[in-house]
Amino acid sequence: EVDLVESGGGSVQAGGSLTLSCAASGDTYGSLAMGWFRQAPGKEREGVAAFSTGGGHEIYADSVKGRFTIYQDGAPNTVYLRMNSLKSEDSAMYYCVADPVRILLRAGSPSPSYWGQGTQVTVSS
Repeated sequence: EVDLVESGGGSVQAGGSLTLSCAASGDTYGSLAMGWFRQAPGKEREGVAAFSTGGGHEIYADSVKGRFTIYQDGAPNTVYLRMNSLKSEDSAMYYCVADPVRILLRAGSPSPSYWGQGTQVTVSS
């Protein structure tokens, strides 16, 4: 079992920035693919950004390309999401996700194996 703990959510005005962080613990042997999904009230869950495999390349949803950056800082099984130029439509619960094989963002893809509890991001216009 893998536990994911997110932090860094909050409220910000449109155009502002936030950075989310996520740390994985538990059965983290080997490299985990890690990333972020989000869900706003009344909307479908959306894959936002991820390292497609453990140590793999970054992938992004079209809606956040050029504004969001997923990165790691060398700490094992830790991932960050830097969100710039935030828009009101970015408001959602953001979930850290992990999978021992791969993460795919497109709708209808298999769901990642592990999910955090979520951290709320609210962008006011």
